[in-house]
Amino acid sequence: MNLHEYTTLHVAIDAGVARITLDNPPVNVLSGTLIRELHDVLGTLRDDRSVRVIVFSSANPELFIAHVDIHILGEMNELHAIADRNPDANLFQGVGELLRHQPQVTIVKLAGKARAGGAEFVTAADMTFAARESAGIGQSEVLMGIVPGGGGTQYLGERVGRNRALELLLTGDLVDADTAAAYGWINRAVPAAELDAFVDGVAEKIASLSPELIAAAKQLVPPADLTEGLRAENDSWAELVNGTLPPRLMTGALEQGAQTPAGERDLESLLRSVAAGL
Repeated sequence: MNLHEYTTLHVAIDAGVARITLDNPPVNVLSGTLIRELHDVLGTLRDDRSVRVIVFSSANPELFIAHVDIHILGEMNELHAIADRNPDANLFQGVGELLRHQPQVTIVKLAGKARAGGAEFVTAADMTFAARESAGIGQSEVLMGIVPGGGGTQYLGERVGRNRALELLLTGDLVDADTAAAYGWINRAVPAAELDAFVDGVAEKIASLSPELIAAAKQLVPPADLTEGLRAENDSWAELVNGTLPPRLMTGALEQGAQTPAGERDLESLLRSVAAGL
């Protein structure tokens, strides 16, 4: 796929920095199309030595990623091949794992809100800088009576420690940028008027380094192996949704048994609850 042919992403590359704008209106849901295009663009950039940094932002100033798209249930056939790429993670965890293992430095520029799957995306990236006045982040699945299913339990524990991870997971609170920075969830809060220039400065400084130096730094500070934790998260998540997830959300050892149409309605209800909480 050509980098200019995406429907949910806008990609611009300049001076070693790839700037990817998420644009899946109206609220930037994590849809099947967005998942496919993220896999494609990150796979395309993976071996491009001219790109050293990838910056993610949102075309929606109020929302980064809101939640999983309820229509993803109708896209399982198209997503099966993507799910099969990582037998140790479910489809949603696979997005975070893709980010965590990208050779380039990944940065989220967070101007608005990120909940549920959006919070997991933020936590999986190497760095996040957020607008002090307008950004917020919440791992909100508990409000639907479930645990995160896209890596949130594992990523949060690694970022903020067990005590704060439990607070954030069990309250589902949307926290402001200053609190998120104090907890270590993001790198720092920046005045909204300065966010673009600040992120550009960080990205350009890193992009001026050699690919070998960046690779060495990332290899010396590697992402933890969360395989067992991701498996446990998936199992707990699936159980709390009463085992009613479509089987192709899972692959390999994670694949669940037969499902029912009623279960699909249950998942749709859960996802609508996330949207209502934004």
